[in-house]
Amino acid sequence: MQFARTDFPEGFLFGVATSSYQIEGHDFGGAGPTHWDSFAATPGNVVRAEHGAVACDHYHRWAADLDLIAAMGADVYRFSTSWARVLPEGTGQPNAEGLDFYDRLVDGMLARGLKPAATLYHWELPQALADQGGWRNADMPDWFADYTHLVMSRIGDRVWSAAPINEPWCVSWLSHFEGAHAPGLRDIRATARAMHHVLLSHGRSIQVMRDLGMKNLGAVCNFEWAEPASDSPEDIAAANRYDAIYNRFFLGGLFKGAYPAEVLAGLGPHLPKGWEDDFPTIMAPLDWLGLNYYTRKLIRNADHAWPSYAEAPTRLPLTQMGWEIYPDGLRDFLIRTARDYSGTLPLFVTENGMANPDRVDQPDTARIAYLGSHLQAVQAAIAAGAPVAGYFVWSLMDNYEWSLGYEKRFGLIHVDFETLARTPKASYHALAQWWRG
Repeated sequence: MQFARTDFPEGFLFGVATSSYQIEGHDFGGAGPTHWDSFAATPGNVVRAEHGAVACDHYHRWAADLDLIAAMGADVYRFSTSWARVLPEGTGQPNAEGLDFYDRLVDGMLARGLKPAATLYHWELPQALADQGGWRNADMPDWFADYTHLVMSRIGDRVWSAAPINEPWCVSWLSHFEGAHAPGLRDIRATARAMHHVLLSHGRSIQVMRDLGMKNLGAVCNFEWAEPASDSPEDIAAANRYDAIYNRFFLGGLFKGAYPAEVLAGLGPHLPKGWEDDFPTIMAPLDWLGLNYYTRKLIRNADHAWPSYAEAPTRLPLTQMGWEIYPDGLRDFLIRTARDYSGTLPLFVTENGMANPDRVDQPDTARIAYLGSHLQAVQAAIAAGAPVAGYFVWSLMDNYEWSLGYEKRFGLIHVDFETLARTPKASYHALAQWWRG
C-alpha cells in the first residue's frame, strides 16, 4: 500500500507523537515525584515494576530524536510538557531546568522546520497534588490554570498548537473507576469528580492561553468505537452506555454543555455540587479537535452493578495490546464527530498506531499495513465530508507504556532499552517515503 501527499487535501499535515513521562527520563533535570512513580512502585500495578526514571533518555538525546523526526519528512511533532518537571511540587516555585528544557526543545523543532504541537498534561500528576486528592480535588482547575500560565508564558509564543489534557477518559475513568492507571482507584465518586474536573480544568486552561494571546488551541480525546455483541435490546443498551461513558460524555461537555443521560444515571449523584454551572467554562471555544483512535470494542450486557457492560470477544486480528484492528471505526468516528458535535472545526487524528512485538532483524510489516489501512479510513472520512486536517502516528519511538512497562512497542523507531540505541524500523522508512515523496 502506497500513499503520497497528493492523495490528501492541500495543506494536510503529517506528524508523530510522544509524551514526556514515556520518553524523557524523569530522574533528570530536577523533576519532582509523580503519582506514576508511586503507582509503579506498588507491587502488581506495572509489569516488572518498571518505571519512567530513564525511559528513552530523551531529556539528553532530544536533538538526535528531532533529527530523526525531520529526516522522515514529518510536518508536526506532538509532544507534552511534564507538570512535575516544571513545578516539582505542583504549585509554588518553578524548576528553571525544566522550563529551559522545553525552551530548547521548541526551539529545536523550529530550527528543523517542525511545527511544535504541545500538550500540557499527559498523565504524570505531581505527587504533591495527588496527595491532596488529585483530580478529585475541586482546586484542580485553579492549579492547572496556574501551570498552564507558567508553561505557556515561556513557550506559548512559539508553539504551533496547544491542547490542555491528553485523553480525559484515561485520566478519569481508566484511572479512578477501573484502577488500571495512576492513582489506581476503583471509586465511583472519585470517578465522577475526576471526569468533571478534567473537563473544567481543560476549559480554564483554554481561557488562560487565550488571555496570553495564543491561537490554534484544541482538545485531544481518545475514542473507541462501540458496537453491540448481538441484536438483543440488552446488548444494544450496554453498547450505548459504553459509548456514552467513553466518547459522548467528553464530546457532550465540550460541544453541547451537557452530559449523556446514560452516564448521569450512574455518576449523577456523585458529581460535585453546582457542576451544571461549569459548562460555559468547559465549552471555551476551540480551533480544532484531536481524536486518538486505536480500536473497536464489541459490548454485551453484564449482570452486575452499573454500568452493566462487558467486552465480548472478536474474531478480527489483534495488535500486541490485544486490541482489535478495525480501521472503519476511525472513518466512522471522524464522520460522526463532525456531524454531531464539532461541525466545520478542523479534525486531527492526534494518535493512531499499533503495538507490535518488534525485533530489529524483522521488518514491521504489520505496522505498515495497520497505518496504511487507517490512512485509507481517513481518506474515506474526507471523501464523506469530514474536515480532517492532519494525521499523527503514535509513536515516534518505543517507550514506557504505562502499566505495561517496556514490553509493548508502538514505535516507528526501535529502542534498545539496555543501550538506548535508536534503530528506525521499516514503518519509519515507509512513512518517510510517503511523506517526502
